[in-house]
Order: sequence, then structure tokens, then C-alpha cells
Amino acid sequence: MLLRLVAFLVLNFGALGVGGLFTGTGVKSSWYNNLNKAPWTPPGWMFGAAWTTIMICFSLYMAYLWPRVENKSWLIGLFGLQWILNIIWNPLFFHFKQTSLALISIILLSILVGYFLFSFRSILQTKTLLIVPYFLWLLIASSLNAYIVLNN
Repeated sequence: MLLRLVAFLVLNFGALGVGGLFTGTGVKSSWYNNLNKAPWTPPGWMFGAAWTTIMICFSLYMAYLWPRVENKSWLIGLFGLQWILNIIWNPLFFHFKQTSLALISIILLSILVGYFLFSFRSILQTKTLLIVPYFLWLLIASSLNAYIVLNN
């Protein structure tokens, strides 16, 4: 279990790191600061705290799920797609300023994480709660992105 957990922590925090490379000064940029943002936009520090918590919980979720799923290829494919969708939002939004494409990517990611949540709940039972923060945060992030698309 410990080896699986470490592997998923490395993969998940690696995704955040790669995505962060594309964020660059995006959050501090005049482009981002001049956007009309949703009134429910959390303070900046909350994003780091949320993603840290989410990736720890998701890593635990995956470490528990891995030995219980027979079709490892399917699980690797789902995890890989999640990994890619998680990373591409940052360059789409901050680097290329393609807020509509970023919205599509985060909606797809939300659907995929929802699939993880609902499809494997019978296998993981109460451990399924570990993925709930990821799913809820994606719903909030999608609403923030949608607000920007609709109001800028």
C-alpha cells in the first residue's frame, strides 16, 4: 500500500507541478487581474491548500482502488486521461488565454472524476469519500471558469 501511495503522490503532485509551469505569472498577470471574476472566487491561498488536500486524498483513493480493479489497463487509461486533463487546463487558461477551451477541459475532467466517484463506490465503499473533495472542487472551479467565459 505504501509504495502505491507514494507512486500516486508523485504522479499527482507531478501533474500539479507540470500544470504550474504553464501558469507562470498568470495569476499575477494584468490579464487575469482585469478579468471580471465570480463573486464567490476564493482567495488565492485557498487554491494551493485545496489542491494539496485534493491530491493527497486522490492519491489515497487510487492506492486503495488499484488492487481492487481487475482491468488495470482501463484504470491506467482513466487515470492517464485525468492526469492530462488536469494539466492542460493551466496552459489553456493562463498561457493561451483560451477560457472557453479551458472550460471544456475542466468540464471533461469533472465528468471523469464523477465517473471515478460513482463507478467505483461499490468497490471502495466509504473510501470513495476520498475523491469527493476533488469532485466538489472541480464543480466550483468549473463555475468560476464559466463565469469568466460568460462575463468577459
